[in-house]
Amino acid sequence: MEYLLIIHGTLPNFNDYISAERTNRHKGAKMKADSGNIVAVAIRQYMMGVRIDKPVFMEYLWVEPNMRRDKDNISSFGRKVIQDALVDTGVLKDDGWKHVVGFSDRFEVDKENPRIEVRIKEV
Repeated sequence: MEYLLIIHGTLPNFNDYISAERTNRHKGAKMKADSGNIVAVAIRQYMMGVRIDKPVFMEYLWVEPNMRRDKDNISSFGRKVIQDALVDTGVLKDDGWKHVVGFSDRFEVDKENPRIEVRIKEV
């Protein structure tokens, strides 16, 4: 089985998160929580009632409005927030080695429609 999750817009990147954490621990925690809430809204929209018990492989497509942010900074914080939200909403049982066997990242630019597309494939 395969599922598609679309998160419209962009999430903060890893550098944004580090900067927030260095400013104030609570600011970093709020950034992560706010990002998780954005993802949870998308999960409720695209994956309401889905519960995946099998291990999954996740394919991420990061569609940015421009090429200003580094790819590794975009994906590292984003994957963490997305996978945590999938667990928190009950879609995934866990995001450890037994449940997420791997992932891939692709990047594109679309000034008019930045988004994150996550294909979740049961393996």
